[in-house]
Amino acid sequence: MPYSSDLTDAEWEIFEPLLLEILPKKKQTCPSNWTKREIVNGILYQLKNGCDWCDLPRDLPYSTVYWHYKQWQAAGVFEHLVGVLHRQVREQVKNNEMDNLNHH
Repeated sequence: MPYSSDLTDAEWEIFEPLLLEILPKKKQTCPSNWTKREIVNGILYQLKNGCDWCDLPRDLPYSTVYWHYKQWQAAGVFEHLVGVLHRQVREQVKNNEMDNLNHH
C-alpha cells in the first residue's frame, strides 16, 4: 500500500540513478531483502510524519531503514542529493524562462 510520502514512479526514475551514483561504494556482502526504493520510502515516511523509527508501519523495515539512514547521513548522501536536485531544478527553471522569452 503506497503512502503519501512514497516516491512516484516518475520521481524514482529521476532519483534512483542519482542515489546509485552518490552512495558510497562498498563490498556487496549479501543481497538485501529490501530495495533501495523501499528504504528511501521508509526514510521519507519517517521524515514526513516525524514518528519514532520503531513506529514505522510494519511493511517498512524500521531497523533496516534506520541503519541506512544513519549510514547515508554520515556519508553526506542527503546533502549531495539535495545539491544535485537543486541544481537540476534551477537549470530546468532557467531553460523554461529562456523558452518563454524566445516564444514571445
